[in-house]
Amino acid sequence: MTQPVVSVTSETTIAEAAQIMLQHRISGLPVVDDHQAVVGIVTEGDLLRRAEMGTERRHHRLVELLLGPGHLAAEYVEAHAHRVGEVMSTDVACVSPRDSLPQVVRLMEKRQIKRVPVVENSRLVGIVSRANLIQALIATLVESAPEPAASDEQIRDLVLAEINRQPWGPRFRVNLDVKDKVVSFYGSITDERERAALMVVAENIVGVKAVRDNLVWVDPISGYVIPAVGSKPPRAA
Repeated sequence: MTQPVVSVTSETTIAEAAQIMLQHRISGLPVVDDHQAVVGIVTEGDLLRRAEMGTERRHHRLVELLLGPGHLAAEYVEAHAHRVGEVMSTDVACVSPRDSLPQVVRLMEKRQIKRVPVVENSRLVGIVSRANLIQALIATLVESAPEPAASDEQIRDLVLAEINRQPWGPRFRVNLDVKDKVVSFYGSITDERERAALMVVAENIVGVKAVRDNLVWVDPISGYVIPAVGSKPPRAA
């Protein structure tokens, strides 16, 4: 997570919040009270529909009648508000420092959000953003690189083992040969997405020099067959 956290209060002006986002190159700010408790969050998206830019929402008269005065009043506030507290989202999803990375990712996906405040003892102590997740991914990729496969036989065993582990793995319809660290797939698939996944399985085995695609696509309903269109170009080991 990122520490210390750049935050604002509900009394911060829209102009000040926008300037802080630009200055720190961030797209969202937690909103805290006098006790550093999270009371909301304001993002770039909350500042897009502004009267100053001429981007406020405009509707046909008939649509205005359908939307009703309450909805239109909320849009007016969004376009003309002066303070952060008037445009911020108050339904804020938070995590604790003890939550795992998978828990954080699941929350981001469920709520379709890009950042999550980290709260401990009701106080804001950090924030986890998508950028933090990318940093964690890079660190994992660098630190966990396996040793190169020692032989063609070992490569074949590793590829087959991964296919057998996956619920989508076409273990009874696909076979493969490995020669001089080049993996060649044979057999049939019933979904083109299986082809892409099989290529990724082989490419992820360190030491593989190239992947050859000899798979055919079979329509599971009609039985129509489309042969392989070619091989994947060699890649660096």
